[in-house]
Amino acid sequence: MASYFSQVPDFEYVSRLPDAKISDYITVKNLFKKGKLREDIFQNLAFFTKYKIIGDDRPDNVAFETYGDATLDWIVLLSNNIINIQTEWPLPQSRFDEYLLEKYGDYNTLYNGIHHYKSREIKNTQDVIIVAEGLQVESNYSITYYDAGLERYVTESNIAVPVTNYEYEEKIENNKRNIYLLKPQYLNIVFDDMDDIMTYRKGSTQYKSETLKRADNIRLYQ
Repeated sequence: MASYFSQVPDFEYVSRLPDAKISDYITVKNLFKKGKLREDIFQNLAFFTKYKIIGDDRPDNVAFETYGDATLDWIVLLSNNIINIQTEWPLPQSRFDEYLLEKYGDYNTLYNGIHHYKSREIKNTQDVIIVAEGLQVESNYSITYYDAGLERYVTESNIAVPVTNYEYEEKIENNKRNIYLLKPQYLNIVFDDMDDIMTYRKGSTQYKSETLKRADNIRLYQ
């Protein structure tokens, strides 16, 4: 299967180059045409397997490992509705470290600065959860509840656990590593859908072929 952008059809756009004539056109990719997985596939987990991105793996590495074809990186991205790889895909470790220093200024603020506090789990004597673990709370958060097993009220004050700036950022980055991959046996369905999405239809004055339109106005996506 071809790479994503090789499938995107072209359109001829009126040239805006300084030396261009009024009748000159340039051919560019029609980025109004966007591939996607159809909803009955995207919303059904049976079509996917869970995958964890390791180290500095890129979408093309993952595609090669999964499908034997690095050009199917767009399948990996569409399966997770990733539009901006710079912010929605895990950064290489070196770039991640640079980003954190740019954001927090120095190592002390990064590793020792408190971003927020989270709760530790609190249970009563009957093993019922009173406070769930991981809730964002104030540093002085406390709770008083009636414990039927003790037949008295109990006050818990040592609940808040500090989360450093690094721990906060690392959790966000690690969450990006958990993705879904379309199972290989369903690739042909997506390929057929892409052919349909990317093919121009006759009936428009802009139509020149199934892969080319002449775009005199903004109706490029039709």
